[in-house]
Amino acid sequence: MTNYDAIIIGAGQAGPSLAAKLVSNGKKVALIERKWLGGTCVNNGCTPTKTLIASAKAIYTAKRGSEFGFTIHSPVETDMKTVKRRKDEIVQKSSQGLQRWLSGLAGLDIIEGHATFLENKVIQVGNKHLSAPKIFINVGTRAQVPNEVQNIPYFTNSTIMDVDFVPEHLIILGGSYIGLEFAQMYSRFGSKVTVIESSPQLVSREDTDVSIELKTILEKEGIEFFLGAKCVQTFPNANGIKLELASNNGLTTLSGTHLLVAAGRLPNTHDLGLENTDIVLNKRGYIEVDDFLRTNVDGVWALGDVNAQGAFTHTAYNDFEIVADTLFQDTNKGTKNRIPCHALFTDPPLARIGITEKEALKTNRKLLMAHRPFSKIARARENGEENGFMKVIIDADTEQILGATILGLNGDEIIHGMLDLMYAKASYKVLLNAVHIHPTVSELIPTMLGELKPINFQKSSTVA
Repeated sequence: MTNYDAIIIGAGQAGPSLAAKLVSNGKKVALIERKWLGGTCVNNGCTPTKTLIASAKAIYTAKRGSEFGFTIHSPVETDMKTVKRRKDEIVQKSSQGLQRWLSGLAGLDIIEGHATFLENKVIQVGNKHLSAPKIFINVGTRAQVPNEVQNIPYFTNSTIMDVDFVPEHLIILGGSYIGLEFAQMYSRFGSKVTVIESSPQLVSREDTDVSIELKTILEKEGIEFFLGAKCVQTFPNANGIKLELASNNGLTTLSGTHLLVAAGRLPNTHDLGLENTDIVLNKRGYIEVDDFLRTNVDGVWALGDVNAQGAFTHTAYNDFEIVADTLFQDTNKGTKNRIPCHALFTDPPLARIGITEKEALKTNRKLLMAHRPFSKIARARENGEENGFMKVIIDADTEQILGATILGLNGDEIIHGMLDLMYAKASYKVLLNAVHIHPTVSELIPTMLGELKPINFQKSSTVA
């Protein structure tokens, strides 16, 4: 048995930073990782997908050359081997940088292998037994693969990272954040793309008007959608795969060359040996935690996607900050102070903070709302990026922003001004009266705030 002050299982976004914080405070720490330092974000999530999206954007812009006044005297073709090589090089730089940083931390042992709990505070990795009074679980999630597709070849968000060719016809099972990013990306690379979504709308967590606008944008690029459709049966065929879909319109058969499964995530708690502990899971297999990420077992925390408190890199990093604060500063920083925020990195991006309009309507608050289409934003027109809109919801009594959505040019960046105002609990009038730089997209946020109206005057179809 090797004894440590702390054991961290998983080197995703929260794990390495927590390890550094612990050793800087004189603790002896073991960081256990079975596959990749950096977890999903560095290896098969944020870093590689945004690199691929950038390549797809460049290809798409080149194909629009005539709109901007230039001509390319040969067809724009995707060199997928070079696209993949560029992605791999950027991922490798991030991974190697993380490896160098962690390897230089005195007091930290990096242990490669799969961790299994033998009891609440005892971990086995291979033939090693480790123990510590403090254990931090940061094991993330994996793709959920329905039984109906397991008899045919398929990609997940992880395995599609190895693809160095353009699929002729890529079928994507799942019309939410992961599925739509890959849909647009591969459509721009040159694939025919079909998206199947079991819900009646895309990105079902968003308001209906957001879903409709996003679908319209992607359809303009040639992406095909089957909404309210469930895959009930699959078959291999000579050209690839065949799926049988069930919907309110009956059964439909769809054929393609390749399949990407983006139909949800599962927590990586299934093989941790948690049955040997007292740690409580919820009905979906995620680890239950309190506002400070503590499990029901004293001295055991769960950070990142595995605790179901947010499935994003930024929430995982904030989990680290909360735990570090609890251990070393005790200023009562917890998840209750965190404002929901996320983005879908399509082009244009979709960014949302706080609550949706449909969530706001379920409250008893007196509400104000404003809406601004990007077609009325000069900077968007100048860039040939007129798709989308922005909207904001205000508590009329407190004058505070409750939520905002931006689907449009640079929306993933400009929304942070409103998010910061929410954290400050300040009146929206601070932003309303601010002078912004012209010509920018951000300058239209004060303009939008000057057009607030009682939300009950808005068309209810936006959140139907």
